[in-house]
Amino acid sequence: MSKRLDENLGYVGPDNLIADMYPPTDPFMVKIRKEATAAATYKRGTVLALSAGTAGDGKFMILGTTAATNETLTANCVLAEDAEVGTDADAVAIAYRTGHFNENVLTVAAGYTLKPADKEALRTAGILLSDAVEI
Repeated sequence: MSKRLDENLGYVGPDNLIADMYPPTDPFMVKIRKEATAAATYKRGTVLALSAGTAGDGKFMILGTTAATNETLTANCVLAEDAEVGTDADAVAIAYRTGHFNENVLTVAAGYTLKPADKEALRTAGILLSDAVEI
């Protein structure tokens, strides 16, 4: 199989997600828990929560998802690229574990808003948030 040298792979245009270059973004692989009823597309900039507690499984889901009994969902990282999450199997995606992001372009579950505890959990993880206007 030959590779083409005249095409862009993985290009992300300006989307106002990243507010500053410090702290630098640090991408890593995450396993997103499969959807229960219908497939979904999580967009770049979605805040992911980590499942922990006695019922936790160490997987990620969109922040604002209702936790199961004895499960704790804590804001942890920001999705680096769009991810298709089906109903048959967990999805693997790339997220940022650190970075400086524009709060007003982040995405969470419908009907949910970032709480001060979420912002503190992200800050503790190495993610800074700022308010910024789109240019």
